[in-house]
Amino acid sequence: MPDVEASLASIAGVVLMGGEGRRMGGADKALIALHGRPILAHALDRFRPQVATLALSANGDPARFAAFALPVLADAADGPGGPLAGVRTALAWARSFEGVAHLATLPGDAPYPPVDLVARLAAAAGEGPAVAVSPSGLEPLHALWPLGCAEALDRLVRDGVSSPRRALAELGAVEVAFADGSGFRDVDTPDDLARLAAGDAANIGSPTT
Repeated sequence: MPDVEASLASIAGVVLMGGEGRRMGGADKALIALHGRPILAHALDRFRPQVATLALSANGDPARFAAFALPVLADAADGPGGPLAGVRTALAWARSFEGVAHLATLPGDAPYPPVDLVARLAAAAGEGPAVAVSPSGLEPLHALWPLGCAEALDRLVRDGVSSPRRALAELGAVEVAFADGSGFRDVDTPDDLARLAAGDAANIGSPTT
């Protein structure tokens, strides 16, 4: 595993707030309360220490995220939407920070990401991209993107690629296996929320091999 301080200095992070939350009544899933706090607040507790600087990717009124005191990056108006739009905008934002070489992404509805997510992705990525794989399969929004892939990603989008999963495959992302899938649990339905509320948050997403 790479030196933690070195990883912090070279990796920016963005939480992707896409999705309409239809199965959760149309609410911003990241703002739904879990143990008395927004899902996003729990995610930031774990994600913030893993990166050097951090932003949120979200469309609509940014004021709803004001309590988190983070930059809110809206998708470019002239491109397709979806998670890849958030990745592309965040790559451009991350280039403004000296020494940053990669962008780590996290979905906004996953409250307990692995505490070693970014370090393990960085150890495997080298100068390229990497993506987490849980026992449930590829986790394409838990990924590490080199800033230098921006032009290649733009070309893929122009060619009709809209899926982060496919984009990562086309970019040759290294797959990093996590034996414990608990840190990748997200909230798509009220049942998902109930299961997470009943779980032991302290042990979710603990370091794995």
